[in-house]
Amino acid sequence: MSPTDRRVAIVAATVAVAVRKGLASTTVRDVAAEMGTSSGLIHHYFDSMDEVLALAFERVASQDLESSARLMTQADAPLAALRAFFRTYTPADKDWAFQLWLDAWAEAARRPALQATSRRLNLGWQGLLASTIRAGVADGSFQCADPDGAAWRILSLLDGLALQVVAHGTTVSRADVVAWSTAYAEVELGLARGALAGRS
Repeated sequence: MSPTDRRVAIVAATVAVAVRKGLASTTVRDVAAEMGTSSGLIHHYFDSMDEVLALAFERVASQDLESSARLMTQADAPLAALRAFFRTYTPADKDWAFQLWLDAWAEAARRPALQATSRRLNLGWQGLLASTIRAGVADGSFQCADPDGAAWRILSLLDGLALQVVAHGTTVSRADVVAWSTAYAEVELGLARGALAGRS
């Protein structure tokens, strides 16, 4: 393998282990075992496990952000883009990906590279939502004096509710997450009740 391909393979193996064991419990030895190689190979290509974990997390989380951004960009109006945002933010088949977000948040204070990656991706989600809100304000479909603040509040509610679904199973249902977060967004943005329940 070329050095680039080897690094990609190491990151892919780290993702596989992290999905099973969590970011905090994933070690160099685990990744080496996943690849059928030695720990020395990992150390040869990366300065620290913190760096490897950050890249593994970014690989998963950036794909979700890019997917949502693509679908929102394809929408024909800000309201349709916002519906796409809620539809793609916590898909039913990606609980494992959101679990990695939870792991990253929990580890961020102790792992600088992971903290920087998590912050950058979080800002990406907030920026995507805030720009959609600003577009809706500009075309008159939304009423919001503080798009940046509204975006943070909506994201925070979504993340908190999604945590309940992923971490605690039956405490809150996925339907509750969608219903409560869209209802809150409708209030934030001056939309009629049920406006976000339509199809984009």
